[in-house]
Amino acid sequence: MALWVRSPSSSRTFFSLLTLCALAALELACGGGSTKTQTSVPPGQPGQPTFSHVILVVEENHSYAEVMGISSMPYFNSLASQYGVAGQYFADAHPSLPNYLMLTTGLLETLDDNFSGIISDDNVVRELVKAGKTWKSYAESLPSPGYLGGDSDPYVRHHNPFTYLSDVQSDSSQAANIVPFTQFTTDLANNTLPQYSFVVPNLTDDAHDGTLAQADAWLQTNIAPLIASPTFQASGLLIITFDEGDQTDSNHGGGQVATLIISSNAKKNFKSQTLYQHQSVLRLILTSSGVDSFPGLAAAAPDMTEFFAGH
Repeated sequence: MALWVRSPSSSRTFFSLLTLCALAALELACGGGSTKTQTSVPPGQPGQPTFSHVILVVEENHSYAEVMGISSMPYFNSLASQYGVAGQYFADAHPSLPNYLMLTTGLLETLDDNFSGIISDDNVVRELVKAGKTWKSYAESLPSPGYLGGDSDPYVRHHNPFTYLSDVQSDSSQAANIVPFTQFTTDLANNTLPQYSFVVPNLTDDAHDGTLAQADAWLQTNIAPLIASPTFQASGLLIITFDEGDQTDSNHGGGQVATLIISSNAKKNFKSQTLYQHQSVLRLILTSSGVDSFPGLAAAAPDMTEFFAGH
């Protein structure tokens, strides 16, 4: 079955599902790539914990070897030594946007960072809303709440995948969940974080334009208070990953990247050797939110239950 890739470039109108699977380098059955939600797959192994708050932070463009164990990221590596590390985690493609969309729709959707269309495929927003769950996208340097427009340096749209979703584009109440990152501190202090928080630093702070040391300092300033908060300690799950590896690393599509699983309920000092990609994090976000319906390739993606105590 052909999968249409929404790109303004006429030279890249669509790819077959076979090509999609090759690009993503999935060790999965390609049948999971239907644009329809796969509801027949159970949410994971028995005992998958659920959390009141799930937070995903996405950093930029550095491979696993560039990040793990390096002196310029002491805070990140301190978290890696305390919590769970996905030691065989790979991005799905180059450049950035298809990876962000895989984390959101379970599909690559496009290979063009300049894509400006609307995506109607099933997605994390749709599944959360159907289940009565809340969400927000906290984007650093976003020009204004509910902003769905183009780049405004150092904010870039293709790092904020929610802006492409028809569920958001057609519903002002959902668009209102796209907010500047400054709101995150307020919501944490007021104990009003949503069920799912997507956190996107700006180009300076996500290691895209700035240094790894700057990205690490940003994490320590903004994420350490989250981890220490009673709200998070009681029932929080934090995932930190990188959208893609260095452009020279195309293993499994987008290269090996560092991914951390952080929770008071996570195994301590644990390193997994299971092959995961971004669709597994999408699955984890939903299962950890008590949702058992998964968009796109998340339906057949390996679950990440092994990171939690008791498994």
